[in-house]
This record gives sequence, C-alpha cells and structure tokens, in this order.
Amino acid sequence: MNTQYPRFTLSGTLTSEQHDFFEEHGFIHFKHFIDPGTVQAIIDAAEQVQRKWIAGNVTKVNGVPIKYGRDLNGNTIVQRFAFINQHAPLLAELLRDQRFEALLDLIGPGARIGAHEKDGMVFNHYVNGPLSKFTKMGWHTDGLRDLFYGTRLNPMLNVGLHLSTQQAENGGLRIIPGTQRQNLFNFLFRKLYFLDHTEDPAEVAILPEAGDLTVHDGRLWHRVAQSQRSGEESRRRVIYIPIIAGKYAPKNESSPTQFYQRFAGLVR
Repeated sequence: MNTQYPRFTLSGTLTSEQHDFFEEHGFIHFKHFIDPGTVQAIIDAAEQVQRKWIAGNVTKVNGVPIKYGRDLNGNTIVQRFAFINQHAPLLAELLRDQRFEALLDLIGPGARIGAHEKDGMVFNHYVNGPLSKFTKMGWHTDGLRDLFYGTRLNPMLNVGLHLSTQQAENGGLRIIPGTQRQNLFNFLFRKLYFLDHTEDPAEVAILPEAGDLTVHDGRLWHRVAQSQRSGEESRRRVIYIPIIAGKYAPKNESSPTQFYQRFAGLVR
C-alpha cells in the first residue's frame, strides 16, 4: 500500500503545481485547512443535529436515507448525515469560506458548491464496533449517480474535510490515482461497485490529520477501508462536500429516493 504523496496548502488561489498534480492524479491533499477548535465545534454541531434527528425519528432528508447505527456503548447514533449543512448553522457558514472558491477552478466555468444538490454536505461517522452499521465502503466512483439520475456524466469533485487523524491501520480513504481518465467501460466495470473491498496494488492510502482537506475527482475509483483497530481507536469522522457543474438540480423534502441509494444497506 502506497502512503507517499505530496501535501499542499490551500490559499486564495491554486498554484500551477497544484493544478498539475490534480490533473495527473485526480486527487490532492491540503494540510491544516481548519484548526483543532473548529474541528471540535463541527463535531459538537453534528452531535446536536444527531440528538434532534433521533428524537424526531428522521429517516430521510430531501429523499436521502439517513444511516443509523449503534455506538460502542450501544446507544443509537447517526453514521451518515445527508444535507447536514441545512440543519447546522455552523456548517452552512463553513461553506462560505472563500478558499473553497479556489477549488472551483479545478472544474472550470459553471462549477459550484452543491449545498442543495446531490446529498449536500455529508457527515460520515465510522466506528468499528460490534453494533456499528458503517465501518467500510467498497470500491466505487461518485460519478455513477449521474447515470442513475438519467443525465450525462458531469464534472464533479468530492471535497473531504477530515475531523480525525489517521494512520494506515485506521482504514479510511483509498484511491487509485489516474483513474479519472479511464474509459467508460472501466468506469462501469473495473470493480464490482460497493461489493468489492479488495486491496488494489495501485491504491494510495490517504492519511490526513484532523483539520486537513482532500479533493478527489468524481470519476476516480476509491473505497473506504475498514479499520484494523476496534473500539474508540477506530472512530473517524469526515465531511464530504460536492463541487459540481451542469444543470442546477436542488433537492427538497419532496424529492424521491434514488434507486442507487437502496444499496446503502450493503455498506457496513
């Protein structure tokens, strides 16, 4: 497993080196995007939303199923929040950070932050315990959902804001660099979507510190590896924010659940 790759710093604009690295590899890693105090404030805000959703028995947000599980003590937790930016003012404000504007240039004209599209800002909470329902995710590309929407494959970036520090044994994001340039056949059939968890000889392990930011192309093959540790040491939290282009397609409380979202139960 390869863990060696350069890290960068995100400021007001992207450098030519950063552009070139992303274009070649399909991902990029920025150090220290937010400070430890902000990391904790985000976790606290998510826990407040969690309490409200559990009390209100919320099962879907804008048609997207909410994934519940059990924490290490057996208590119910939300393990995948959709559109959390619409339920936590702190997270809505986070999307106004001007540094995100620099990332739009990786797609070009028409790019925007999908605060009200796709699944909005997604907060994932992984923990490797006997009652958890969210410990890993098989190989997939984010762009596949466009085909389920009946549209062409539009440019998309998935921006990850990492709230946990990880080592390779903690599992986490694994990507296959360069696969954003693959042909349609490999986009559809290189891996068995979501069911294949096998380590790939070409994969790179993304190893962030809490507060780091990563970006990967929506056409890139990637997975979430299960932690080799269990209990509290396995806990990791990460936010994903879509940057998209194409026709504006906001969701609301009347939006239907998409067919591909029925596969969510396969992720454990």
